[in-house]
Amino acid sequence: MTPSGGPFDIDAKLEIISQLEKQTYASGFWDEPGTAQEILNKLNRQREIVKGYDVTLSAYEEAQAALELASDDNDFTPEAEKAALAFSRILKDMELTQMLSGEYDNHDAILAIHAGAGGLEAQDWAEMLLRMFSRWAERHSYKTELIDSLPADEGGIKSATLAVVGLNAYGYLKSERGVHRLVRISPYDTLGRRHTSFASVDVLPQVADDDEVAVSSEDLRIDTYRSSGKGGQHLNKTDSAVRITHLPTGIVVQCQDERSQFSNKERAMQLLKAKLLDKKIREREAELASIRGEQQDIGWGSQIRSYVFQPYRLVKDHRTGYEMGNTDAVMDGEIDGFIAEYLRQFSRID
Repeated sequence: MTPSGGPFDIDAKLEIISQLEKQTYASGFWDEPGTAQEILNKLNRQREIVKGYDVTLSAYEEAQAALELASDDNDFTPEAEKAALAFSRILKDMELTQMLSGEYDNHDAILAIHAGAGGLEAQDWAEMLLRMFSRWAERHSYKTELIDSLPADEGGIKSATLAVVGLNAYGYLKSERGVHRLVRISPYDTLGRRHTSFASVDVLPQVADDDEVAVSSEDLRIDTYRSSGKGGQHLNKTDSAVRITHLPTGIVVQCQDERSQFSNKERAMQLLKAKLLDKKIREREAELASIRGEQQDIGWGSQIRSYVFQPYRLVKDHRTGYEMGNTDAVMDGEIDGFIAEYLRQFSRID
């Protein structure tokens, strides 16, 4: 493992960091906030790459030292195996990070879940997915914030919008966009029959700076209303919920989880900007695909993954073929294997 050459050319990375830092010290750096934020994003990403390299190199050196000790004394073999395994895991994580080449991959993510047809079964499935993604974020030390939720009367949720805050959150979670299918013996069916449920997941990059997406107040219609969800006396008896319609595009967002109308409006604006940015990204990708002559076989709304609990236990991604038999672990947030395989097969490094 050498410090120069290839994607791990550490000297080149350090030079890039030095040049970017010089730009941040220049007078008038913040005169153009959008450009300044873009430079800071690039700087943070390069710093994270260098940090990852340092951690990987340290793990490699520890594994090498442990293997040398084990070659002289078999009593050190367990420690050597442990160090080698740790290095292998860290190296895979670093490899995965290198695949995040998209313009917005280092952004925070906004994840929206909607229950499909099927009533209580689908609503319960949507809530299970919300827990799965929340646990995944927790495993990666990402912060989460529930922007909006619509609980179902019988149980579960009709929809929920979750902000996942942390470097590369969008880059990883973009692989989860699509329809997720559950097959199980329904706990709500007294006859013990097998049911199939669907829920859709959408993932948006969170806008990092106000100048990244321009929104004119003249293009907005803002409505306030009483929250229909659970949340206490105040939440349900005041017009704290906010719905914003972006007139040029017809995009509608809403937020009703906060007691304050101001807070709900702020969150709804955040969600609107994310949707507008996502629209811009999709239009750009469609244009590039047209130029390249690509066939977009996997579009939003297609079934991307099946979670089978009965008659056997298996989670399979239909895009990559990756599968995992430990369904309990998957539902507890262990989805890194699915994310990694998606990035390996579908990441484009231009």
